[in-house]
Amino acid sequence: MQNMKDKQPLNSIVRTETIQSTILQPNSLPPFTLPSLNSTSLNSTSITTLFATLAILLTTMPSVGHTQTQQSARSNAPEIDPAVERRSIDEFDIDSENVEIGLFAGVISIEDFGSDTLLGARIGYHINENFFIEASYGQSTAGETSFEILSGGAPFLTDEERDYIYYDLSVGYNFNGEVFVTDSLVFNTDFFITLGAGNTDFAGDERFTVSAGVGYRLLVTDYLSVRIDVRDHIFNSDIIGDEKSVHNLSGALSLTVFF
Repeated sequence: MQNMKDKQPLNSIVRTETIQSTILQPNSLPPFTLPSLNSTSLNSTSITTLFATLAILLTTMPSVGHTQTQQSARSNAPEIDPAVERRSIDEFDIDSENVEIGLFAGVISIEDFGSDTLLGARIGYHINENFFIEASYGQSTAGETSFEILSGGAPFLTDEERDYIYYDLSVGYNFNGEVFVTDSLVFNTDFFITLGAGNTDFAGDERFTVSAGVGYRLLVTDYLSVRIDVRDHIFNSDIIGDEKSVHNLSGALSLTVFF
């Protein structure tokens, strides 16, 4: 082994000595200056801050522009004057009381006995704004039949039996509305329907009667109203022959008071 070491090539020995000489001689290295850590850190911080500022500006510029646009639009918008002159309207409401009472006059057509004057009275109670119940009483006088007029024979009925009297109880439903007379005068109105039952005293007998009708009410003041009623009074009759259902149509004008 010692002999092998002694026999190393000369060029290898020369290269090793050259490397060792280079390592051991510091003046042989090229000059190297370690950069200042504080200077580098400061430059990095400045660059980072610059980029962050640019990013904030780029982000806020659209918002600022939008805000300026809104302010410009508001400044250019026309001014609206909220002071609107209110119109004074006189409107009569139904009195707080629910009882309605009144008188009516009109005409009734008694089937087979012609038409005559109808007089009567009614009283009602309004359950709520729409529903009401009503009791009615009316009287009239039946005329002569066409047979009595043409034949000149004995009359079918006596004068007392020609009295036509009815009384009934009805249920009604109001459809509320308004009517404008002028720009400042308004009346409350009701269109209503009724359905009821009662008795009719005619030709010496009492007859069960069904009534149905429609009407229109106009409230003149908060307690006074004018109304028009059209009703059909239906009952079975055999006065002039076979029994049949007769229709006795009436129309009346009423003046009623709420209290």
